[in-house]
Amino acid sequence: MASKLQQLQSKACQATQFLAKHGSAYHKQLLEQNKQYIKNPPTVETCNELSKQLFYTRLASIPGRTESFWKELDYVKNMWKHRQELKVEDAGIAALFGLECFAWFCAGEIVGRGFTFTGYYP
Repeated sequence: MASKLQQLQSKACQATQFLAKHGSAYHKQLLEQNKQYIKNPPTVETCNELSKQLFYTRLASIPGRTESFWKELDYVKNMWKHRQELKVEDAGIAALFGLECFAWFCAGEIVGRGFTFTGYYP
């Protein structure tokens, strides 16, 4: 066990040294590659303005999303009315969607319990 700890410490030390040596160059390269996304001047006011733009843009997209939701719901209702014509592929997609919803529910439960599988912490 002690040898594993020593190996882990040496790997962590190597990673720290690598970051100390190459970290600033990577940071500069990353900023240079993505300079078209940088808003100048980088001030608090600019960040506040961008966050408001994002919020209100998302808010403005709600009617389009609502319309898409109702169209999809109408499609599902229509498929349910004509379920005798349902293909195996469509049923498989619906089953996978239901399974994915259940998996996300289970993941949310696990996260809500503090990443425990058996129950809540005392």
